Amino acid sequence: MRTCSGILIVSALAIAIQVFVLLPISPDLLHLPPTSSIPSNSKLQEVNKLGEGILKKPEAIAVDEMGVLYTATRDGWIIRLHRNGSWENWRHIESDSLLGITATTAGDLVVCDAEKGLLKVGEDGVTVLASHVNGAKISFADDVIESADGSLFFSIASTKFGFHNWHLALLEGKSNGQLLKYNSSSKETSILLDNLGFANGVALSTDQDYLIICETMKFRCLKHWLKEEKKGQTEVFIDNLPGGPDNINLAPDGSFWIAVLDIELFPKTLEFVHRSRAIKHFFGCFPKLSKWTVGAYNKAMVINVASDGKIVRSFDDPTGKVMSFVTSALEFENHLYLGSLNCDFIGKLQLTTP
Repeated sequence: MRTCSGILIVSALAIAIQVFVLLPISPDLLHLPPTSSIPSNSKLQEVNKLGEGILKKPEAIAVDEMGVLYTATRDGWIIRLHRNGSWENWRHIESDSLLGITATTAGDLVVCDAEKGLLKVGEDGVTVLASHVNGAKISFADDVIESADGSLFFSIASTKFGFHNWHLALLEGKSNGQLLKYNSSSKETSILLDNLGFANGVALSTDQDYLIICETMKFRCLKHWLKEEKKGQTEVFIDNLPGGPDNINLAPDGSFWIAVLDIELFPKTLEFVHRSRAIKHFFGCFPKLSKWTVGAYNKAMVINVASDGKIVRSFDDPTGKVMSFVTSALEFENHLYLGSLNCDFIGKLQLTTP
């Protein structure tokens, strides 16, 4: 009996040490903002599946000036879809953490590698543009966009946790994301914004007088002014979203397409998790449990937001029947192209006038 009691005590002590001492998080209590509710229409169940079976979790999408579509997959491939409908395994990078991508005016592709930093990918190979900022290693490069002068604006989701521990960043609940700028002339990287709540997608306005950056953990997007009298100022662009905003892309009409994660389940489930540090520690010890707090694995939503921050329309798959965990939406030639971290294809949806 004493032996059994001793084993139980030792086991309990070991679990306590694992949960409260060894786990690399110091969680904050997080009060999630009130969220809006958008009626379901199941439109994402109508997508055509492009590249089904050959694309492994294609998170982001870019289109170059020739109309060639690019995506980066979890197995390290930059794959492109030519105008004639043929797919090409264009470049391979030894990485399973390729995230946001953008096509440049010079004809290259810039890729966020969550572990290596900011990469330039071209016909002549792969070059690391930025791996450090202010002497610190860039640990979680997330999304990127190029401005007219060649500068690159890109997000850092977390300065503490990397891509493979993204769930710990959300559990900890601390705002340690960043917005960075890479100057293509000086080759220097600087910090524009700090203390962001899991900084994610970035997009420039039509006139490039401001930039929108998504804060996934705060269910909102910020507007950061780049020109004229408001230069350097930051304000809320849209908040109380029906989930966490992921990637964002400028639409031809000047509005923005935003992928929204975890439409209803995310805020409802995370509500109880974020009220207790002990529960956060427990979930952090068992990564598979984090899927219980992420409704994006079972549904998908994208919203179209006008330049004044008002939602114009939305599309969703409420059950994940066809698409789930949609992370990006890019409009091109009256179609919406959808990336996902839970599908093996890119969704293509015909658009009609709202």
